Amino acid sequence: MRRVKLAILHMLPQTWLSRQSGKWAASRWSRRAIPWFIRRYGVNLEEAEKYWQEYRSLADFFCRRLKPGMRPVCPDERTVVSPVDGKVSQMGTASAGRLIQAKGINYSLEQLLGDAEQARRFTGGEFITIYLSPRDYHRIHAPLAGRVTGYAYWPGRLYPVNDLGVRGVPNLFARNERLITYMNTDVGQVAVIKVGAMMVGSVRVGYAEINRRKRAKLISVTEGPYLEKGDELGFFEFGSTVILLYEPGAIRWKPGIETGTRLKMGEELAEKII
Repeated sequence: MRRVKLAILHMLPQTWLSRQSGKWAASRWSRRAIPWFIRRYGVNLEEAEKYWQEYRSLADFFCRRLKPGMRPVCPDERTVVSPVDGKVSQMGTASAGRLIQAKGINYSLEQLLGDAEQARRFTGGEFITIYLSPRDYHRIHAPLAGRVTGYAYWPGRLYPVNDLGVRGVPNLFARNERLITYMNTDVGQVAVIKVGAMMVGSVRVGYAEINRRKRAKLISVTEGPYLEKGDELGFFEFGSTVILLYEPGAIRWKPGIETGTRLKMGEELAEKII
């Protein structure tokens, strides 16, 4: 059955389906699906800044903001915080330029970033992959203070990032559409990678308009914004996965952070090594 599902998955017009679902979710007609979505995924309405009836569309509800104070950011200057709500799907060290996708499945750091120089920079450093489920808060924040110095958008497939996709599609995260933000911080360069997936409308960021019709190499941002830890970086219009990359010797993970850990944005994730 798994092989049949994967065969169907490969044959589907993923990009077309995802773009069409994104258009529908942004339409006013999709408002009618919000109560079903809340029940289906158990969304916590107590955290949302508005009543669900005030959202213009399902997409508007999906990328909702939260009430002030719902996600306090750890103030300790030595800490790195989670940039999103989600669950740790994998973490570890990018040994020999390889990252873990699932048990027994690795993929290339160079393929993920699309840039050999950047891949060398992060080889030997720590990485973490965080999966955002449909019920989660879907805005993405800075894991630590720093200036945005560049970005790269790589078009690709839109395989689902659920268990079927992660365990059945080799090089999934390096094949899917992704938007990479580079930040210069006091522990070196940090890459915040937003990975698209099936039925994901798109990823938005505040520092640039992304042209999704062009294949982009690394684009330097000479006057990129300086973000404090916890400042908003962007958001998923429908959710997916965030991967963080750090240079060697930059951080150590907080005890208790491991595969399967549930995270809230702003919670302590790691400690800087300075």
